[in-house]
Amino acid sequence: MTRSVSRLPCVDLIKAVASQLIVLHHLAFYGPMSDVAAVLAPALFEWLARDARLAVQAFLVVGGFLAARSLAPQGRLVVDASLPALAWQRYVRLGLPLLVVLSIAMLAAAFARTQFDHDLLPAAPTPAQVLAHVFLLQDLVGHAALSAGVWYVAIDFQLFLLFAALMQVSRWRAVRRHLPPPLLVALLAVLSMFGFNRDPAWDVAAPYFFGSYALGAFAWWGAQRGRASWLVLMLAMAALALLIDFRDRLALAAVLAVVLSLTQRHAALASWASLRVIAYLSRISYSVFLIHFPVCMVVTAIVWPNLPADPVLQGLGVLLAWLGSVAAGAAFHHGFESRIGTLAWPRLRPA
Repeated sequence: MTRSVSRLPCVDLIKAVASQLIVLHHLAFYGPMSDVAAVLAPALFEWLARDARLAVQAFLVVGGFLAARSLAPQGRLVVDASLPALAWQRYVRLGLPLLVVLSIAMLAAAFARTQFDHDLLPAAPTPAQVLAHVFLLQDLVGHAALSAGVWYVAIDFQLFLLFAALMQVSRWRAVRRHLPPPLLVALLAVLSMFGFNRDPAWDVAAPYFFGSYALGAFAWWGAQRGRASWLVLMLAMAALALLIDFRDRLALAAVLAVVLSLTQRHAALASWASLRVIAYLSRISYSVFLIHFPVCMVVTAIVWPNLPADPVLQGLGVLLAWLGSVAAGAAFHHGFESRIGTLAWPRLRPA
């Protein structure tokens, strides 16, 4: 989930909507307020709990789109930075805000456990569990998450490093002669679509999600003059993978890639998305994504044990948690996330 980018209103729209859907998905999925409030709109709550999670695909596609835009806008690496430097920059962007929010989440969970008992609440953390989260390895080493959505941050970090590594490898003389960078990306994407993404055992690692990420990268490349065929070929591979084994997550990623590429090529198509509120919600989307679960735990701890199990009252609690998440995300963005860019040393230079 990356920083809002100027002159990309469709990216802003996708990030703004997807971040809100993830918050609502977790509110509907975890309960207990939503378990009572669901009778007010059963179909809506069921859809949010079951299908709104697909909004993660939007972040994967946008992540690939922006990675290609920043690292390889014409299909080759254009920054003079080592892979460790790129890794550090990405970790600063993703990991440091996460560590702050995880501290808040542990405090919020400790408070909530004193008020009620529910599967919503994570158990008290162990030192090994905390250390695994610091290095974004919690799922790979089998530790339970300290907050909802942490798995995605680790996957985003892995995907960016994998994409950057492919761009670096493409500079090797032996590789450069035979495999242009986009072809390297396409080969791994095909392995993901036809193999890794069909095996749930891989859903803790980047290869499982690389097909969607690559569709985003090809959405950027395909929007460049004379390169629409790059995206067409990748979409053809996705269509074939869907014929073999249909997955709604991959289908949505393909649709979003087409939308991003078309709106990039034809700016007028995205002009309607250039609203200030959308741009703002996009800008704070990562902070909202990070902090919404601690907010939800605290609101639930206040509302659920102290108010009757009335659908309207518990529904107001859900609404309060949603609005509180957005407000807390805005505060965290302005108070911390937007101030950490100076730590992303060294700055990237043109190659």
